[in-house]
Amino acid sequence: MTLYKNKYRIESARLKGWDYSSPGHYFITICTKNRKCLFGEIKNGKMLPNQYGEILENCWNDLPNHYPNLKLDQFAVMPNHVHGIIIIENDNNTIVETGLKPVSTEMPDITDRTHGLFEFIRALKSFSARRINEQRQTPGITVWQTRFHDHIIRDENELNRIRQYIKNNPLNWDKDGNHISEVYP
Repeated sequence: MTLYKNKYRIESARLKGWDYSSPGHYFITICTKNRKCLFGEIKNGKMLPNQYGEILENCWNDLPNHYPNLKLDQFAVMPNHVHGIIIIENDNNTIVETGLKPVSTEMPDITDRTHGLFEFIRALKSFSARRINEQRQTPGITVWQTRFHDHIIRDENELNRIRQYIKNNPLNWDKDGNHISEVYP
């Protein structure tokens, strides 16, 4: 951690110099605020999603309807986190709106910029939190941690290993670092 304006801040875990809107496979993990078990429970090595877990699954599956350059791969909802593989493809007709500066109303000559990983995660968190909070009648309550973990998948062997990890995650819940007894012993 570094000191900035007399406050400690966590360094970014993102790969320096990497364009997170570039085509590729990305493994993501997002945890609930305070790792609260919100999405269901594990019984006999199987995840049993509750209504909030089902909302999250529906929001995940709906993402490609909003982003033409996004494809989804292996995915698992766990009691207090979610794992997924996001595939970003080339889409030469999509413009990224970063929110960092005003967007020109003129069409630029180059239109090969695509929505990136951070936009997809923001959308998943926002869509799911809004629907979950509507369901439990708690508008504006934080559902997710502010950060998320990502890993750039570099080859087919790694992709298959991560797919298997996600698939087996419910079976290994008792050994999972996100298991509530591991987080709060």
